[in-house]
Amino acid sequence: MSMSTGRHPAFFSLSSLALITPLCVLGAIIGTELITTLGITTNTALIGALAGMALARLPMAIFGHYKSVHMQNLAQSAISASTFGAGNALLLPIGIPFVLGRMDLVGPLFLGVFLAMLVDGYMLYRMFDSEVFPAEGAWPPGVAAAEAIKAGDEGGRKGAVLLGGLGVGIIGSYLAIPMSAFGVAFIGNIWALTMFGVGLLIRGYSGTTMGWLVDKGDLMKAYIPHGVMVGAGLVALIQVVMLMMKQDGATTGTRTPAAEVRRTIAGGTGAYMLIAVIIAVLGGIYTEMSIGMLILFIVYAAFAALIHELIVGLAAMHAGWFPAFAVALITLVIGMLIGFPAPALCLMVGFSAATGPAFADMGYDLKAGHMLRGYGTDPAFEREGRKQQMYAAMFAFVVAGIVVLVSYQGYFAANKVAPVDRVYVATIKAGASWEVAKQLMIWAIPGAIVQFLGGPKRQLGVLFATGLLLLNPIAGWAVLVGVILRIIWMRVTDGKKQSEMEVFAAGVIAGDALYSFYDTMSRTFMAKK
Repeated sequence: MSMSTGRHPAFFSLSSLALITPLCVLGAIIGTELITTLGITTNTALIGALAGMALARLPMAIFGHYKSVHMQNLAQSAISASTFGAGNALLLPIGIPFVLGRMDLVGPLFLGVFLAMLVDGYMLYRMFDSEVFPAEGAWPPGVAAAEAIKAGDEGGRKGAVLLGGLGVGIIGSYLAIPMSAFGVAFIGNIWALTMFGVGLLIRGYSGTTMGWLVDKGDLMKAYIPHGVMVGAGLVALIQVVMLMMKQDGATTGTRTPAAEVRRTIAGGTGAYMLIAVIIAVLGGIYTEMSIGMLILFIVYAAFAALIHELIVGLAAMHAGWFPAFAVALITLVIGMLIGFPAPALCLMVGFSAATGPAFADMGYDLKAGHMLRGYGTDPAFEREGRKQQMYAAMFAFVVAGIVVLVSYQGYFAANKVAPVDRVYVATIKAGASWEVAKQLMIWAIPGAIVQFLGGPKRQLGVLFATGLLLLNPIAGWAVLVGVILRIIWMRVTDGKKQSEMEVFAAGVIAGDALYSFYDTMSRTFMAKK
């Protein structure tokens, strides 16, 4: 059976590079097209897996390598990394100075966000399977990719259950129901997902139910979701630090010890500070600030990048969704309150926005690989597999960088940027007041309380704030209906069919991802005509 241990396929081999290089180019093109046309990027991991499966079925010996589920895992890891890297981590940030009218800042910011993306992905690789980001965490898109690959390899009852879920996911997505939210409800932490769903519903119906609290029930205009996330995020950071400070016991298998996490966080923080210095020097913004303000900028930019990636990573692990745009906006608003000049704010928010997506995507892919390698039953094989996945992702990031470097001027000439870039610039130009600061401080209190009560395992505050930051009430209903059906399923089967429930859920998520990919790509090409 192809999931048995032995020698893991090497990424730096002719057979791997022959499949993965064109997939990385394709993924980067998809990422840049979607982020500028629709403002989103879709998870392309399954496209890479399907490409490997298709080649494996060709009746030629040269394609025999692609029958390995581990090779297919490398392919899905690479294409998804290039998609999120090119769209979210590179083209989106450098569009901010373009919209601000500061093309002189595009080059320095591109170098900064490219380096930040590499650090971002590498940090998750080092922290995966730790107390902070455990391998047994939900990581729903990763579960979906792994189950799809396993079903293609094994077939049988599991394949039938997965196909049933795939059909449900496609039909529901066609009917405009966010089926990934529905599928996630069967896999993730039930408490965290319930709070996520509640947050989505509160935000979705605030216009008609919250008029007594804020004008027209506009929570975003009153900075309520932002404040809740600030409070929850700060407590989450403290909880992460406490987990890192735990005394290391006997570490067995592939579990990452707390000391390793501490070193990774320290090293990542140092790297982010160095990148902030590079951006400040090459961007020339040091001439517009005093020495004290420059030091504060470097420290705050590094902290904003770190907290952004941790919050995005925690949300992605529990819910499969992450509010990267909104959390970057929070770091921007706080930077405005500190008093940084507009060019510095432009570079800072671009730097912050670049961290998180690569971090989360690496988590998804390592979760898929962890499942395909037998959940770490062979520690040496597991470690080797993770290392090869890291190589694939880093290679994909480099390809994404090349694609964006040669294409961004064409997008800017056509005035095409990620829509959220215009939001960031409009926010910078509007300025922030102490009234905004007061709102953030007031609403940080309930966010901190909820996060504290839930603890680091449930992440109730972060997930509740994530829901408040996203305007998608249908997703809220999908999550809560899924949670209710999950409870019913477990009670009716007395917990004996949990594995089949999770396979079905993975199929639902995969079906939603495939239909969303088809739908977004078709709309993109239609828009070009």
